[in-house]
Amino acid sequence: MFLGLSVAALLAAAGCSSTDAAVSITVPTPSPEAAGYCRALHKELPRTVAGLDLGDAGPKSELTAEWGDGEIVLRCGVPRPAKMDDPMAKGIEADGVNWLLEQSDDAGPRFTTTYRKAYVEVTLSAAYAHDASPLAALAPAVRRTVPGL
Repeated sequence: MFLGLSVAALLAAAGCSSTDAAVSITVPTPSPEAAGYCRALHKELPRTVAGLDLGDAGPKSELTAEWGDGEIVLRCGVPRPAKMDDPMAKGIEADGVNWLLEQSDDAGPRFTTTYRKAYVEVTLSAAYAHDASPLAALAPAVRRTVPGL
C-alpha cells in the first residue's frame, strides 16, 4: 500500500495551508472494543507534544485530546477513512506506527493510523504542516495501547 514513505515525502506532500486557525473537535462514536483501546490510549498520552502542553479546551472525552490551543488534535475511534482504499494514498511511518496522510486546501494535514484495531486520527494546524515530530511523539502511546491487526 503506502508504507515506507519517508518524513521527507511527508514534508513534500503536506504543502502549505492557508490558515493557522485551531481545528474544532468532534467526539467520535467508536465500537465498544475500539472505545476500550481509546480509553487506554488516553491514559498514556504525553503531557507535551512539539513543545505544546496537553490542553483542556473542547469536549471532555477519553476519545479526544488537544495540545496547545488546538494546534494538534487527536481523536481516537474514528471511522476508517475511505482514502485507505486508494492504492495511491500517501502515508508515512513514524516511530513504528503507520499513518495515512490526508491533506486539505483549507486546513493542516490529517493523519490516521493504519493496521490498528482502532483508528487514531491526528490533525495538525498549518504551523505543523511540515513537522512529523508530533506523530513520533504520539507513536509510543499508540503502539502500547492500540494493537495492530
